[in-house]
Amino acid sequence: MAGLRRAGRPGRSERPTLAVVGATGAVGTVMLQILSQRADVWGEIRLVASPRSAGRKLAVRGEETEVVALTEEAFDGVDVAMFDVPDEVAERWAPLAAAKGAVVVDNSGTFRMHPDVPLVVPEVNPHAVRMRPRGIIANPSCTTLSMIVALGALHAEFGLRELVVSSYQAVSGAGRAGVATLRQQLSLVAGTELGTSPGDVRRAVGDNTGPFPEPVALNVVPWAGSPREDGWSSEELKVRDESRKILSLPTLPVAVTCVRVPVITTHSLTVHARFEGEVTVDKAREILATAPGVVLFDNPAAGEFPTPADVVGTDPTWVGRVRRALDDPTALELFVCGDNLRKGSALNTAQIAELVAAELS
Repeated sequence: MAGLRRAGRPGRSERPTLAVVGATGAVGTVMLQILSQRADVWGEIRLVASPRSAGRKLAVRGEETEVVALTEEAFDGVDVAMFDVPDEVAERWAPLAAAKGAVVVDNSGTFRMHPDVPLVVPEVNPHAVRMRPRGIIANPSCTTLSMIVALGALHAEFGLRELVVSSYQAVSGAGRAGVATLRQQLSLVAGTELGTSPGDVRRAVGDNTGPFPEPVALNVVPWAGSPREDGWSSEELKVRDESRKILSLPTLPVAVTCVRVPVITTHSLTVHARFEGEVTVDKAREILATAPGVVLFDNPAAGEFPTPADVVGTDPTWVGRVRRALDDPTALELFVCGDNLRKGSALNTAQIAELVAAELS
């Protein structure tokens, strides 16, 4: 199998060597925090970024570590390489790292739908980690990850047969530029009467829409991603295709609408899930309350349901508003929230890497 650890490779206490590629980015920053918080399974942790970032020092595991430039030599002696870089960078460098003997865990969209690359969520399909003929494992998109742990638990019990989803996506899903754009727009509209007449927010914001097609402050934007055929966006098709692959349901009917909202971090989704037979709310709540990586927070009468303001900075998928569909005894309605930089990106990548580390030890 590609990507197995080479014999005789040195490491701290013979533990595997990890490379974090894209260590200076938004998700890379969260990754270093997560590596410092979780059980330490690694020997050397090598921080890798673009040449302009080489020489910077970043804290990981309580130590200052110098960033090295992304070159072929950066992967010498590396057992596992976690990539959080743009698609074009991953496309070039991930196969090279794998060819040098590292198991690559890639957070870009480059390899997710490749038939020879597993798409892994450790709470749902951890067995897929071992099936990596190219030495590459893909991390799903942050939107899919915000719901799939809860959905996977329900699927294991009830058998999913149809999925309808609307997402309410935080601006950090568009990277640092998305966050900067929202903060700047908020400064322009704060303390005003804007948002009361057509076009007033757009006029105040001007051309400063950043990575979004419309103003996101005081607004919601029913679009995320790039255009695809028949009016769909790339982000919507990601959720459909990735859910099918992770759950091993290649013909699952899925309909998705992605919406950008004025939230810094944490994606939310409404989920309408139809199953093979009749479902009950009590059983669904029991499953969700005991599922790894899920927090059930569901008492609307007491004002208890997940919101991004409460979920941000936490690791689980939070689930509330659990209801059976009014007109279909086989369907459930849910509201879910997940921090798109933690479980939605860095944490899931780290969990995959830890599965590989246990295998290599």
